[in-house]
Amino acid sequence: MKVFEQPIRIGMVGGGPGAGIATAHRAGLRMDGRYDLVAGVFSRDLDKSRQAARELGVDESRVYASYDAMAVAEAAREDGIEAVAVVTPNASHHPVSKVFLEHGIHVICDKPLTDDFDKALELHRLAESRGLVFTLTHNYASHAMVREAARRVRRGDLGTLRMVQGEFASGWAAGEVEREVDNKQAAWRTDPGQAGEASVVYDLGTHIHHLVRYVSGLELESLAADLSTVVPNRRVYDNANVMLRFAGGARGALWITMAATGAEHGLRLRVVGSRASLEWRHEDPHHLQLLYPDGRREVLAQGGATLSADADELTRIGLGHPEGFLESFANIYSEAAEAIAATRTGSRPARDELAYPSTADGVLGLQFVDAVRSSAAADGRWTAVGRVEL
Repeated sequence: MKVFEQPIRIGMVGGGPGAGIATAHRAGLRMDGRYDLVAGVFSRDLDKSRQAARELGVDESRVYASYDAMAVAEAAREDGIEAVAVVTPNASHHPVSKVFLEHGIHVICDKPLTDDFDKALELHRLAESRGLVFTLTHNYASHAMVREAARRVRRGDLGTLRMVQGEFASGWAAGEVEREVDNKQAAWRTDPGQAGEASVVYDLGTHIHHLVRYVSGLELESLAADLSTVVPNRRVYDNANVMLRFAGGARGALWITMAATGAEHGLRLRVVGSRASLEWRHEDPHHLQLLYPDGRREVLAQGGATLSADADELTRIGLGHPEGFLESFANIYSEAAEAIAATRTGSRPARDELAYPSTADGVLGLQFVDAVRSSAAADGRWTAVGRVEL
């Protein structure tokens, strides 16, 4: 990774008391020393927001009552923020991101990009027209061994791709977690007004959809989906099964759930080719398995001498020192920092296809969600996933 002297001045919207994913975002932005968190709206409650600022070492004079006020005030400061991290529930991603883009501020947003395809497309076009960096934190693609997998697929190691199998089978909501007092994550993720009725597809489905696209490089043409709710009285869908057809003839399937009893994080990917297959699991992220027709099974370890430059770029310590979830956030934040720093001189560098996810990835993710919803509403009918000009 490249090094530059002046950290990116960044603000945060969301991430107050009880906001779990914000911890990973803050660890990621701080790990490589590339950001300085200087402002925020950490909660809708101003007192809680100020409390969070004190705990995070942020000057309370730069804690704002609303994200609109923050965008206006910070854009007017000579030392104002250059970027903002958006770590709020899905439904608010569009309005929050839009106002900062309109004030010339780069955005790093938790996934999904929005809860609506047209709004996602609007954000994409706005960021592009303003020449701003917009990073979407599909952080799993920033694991070194996922990037190694993507590079090996692209250089032809697997041969012709035939099948892709993905799972995001998490067990965090196998029980009635929405009934738990002070479970902030469960409260909004099971609320259709904040997370959408197809909550599990927005939340986990966009992740595995991005991972499949990222590693395989395949273009999804159509899908057939079934949505269900397995926990009684839940107001959102918590389980999805999706069959996939890709351009070129490859087939695939996804299992997406937050209610797999006993499962941990449950993220897994298999890509099957004519020469070899590969497997990667989030619960063992520093290893990548390659499987061959003659029965050989090769296990690649992060930091190994035979890995690609792509994987080396995302490895901090080396062989025998596992790196994981927080480091994946640091990787994505650092790649975004390099792009943001380049804009200080008036340039916007071309983004490599294996670099940080962008609004284009977010738009395709929302297109996937809409296709899943449409197919499920039609009792699993095969539904075309059209091409989007981005």
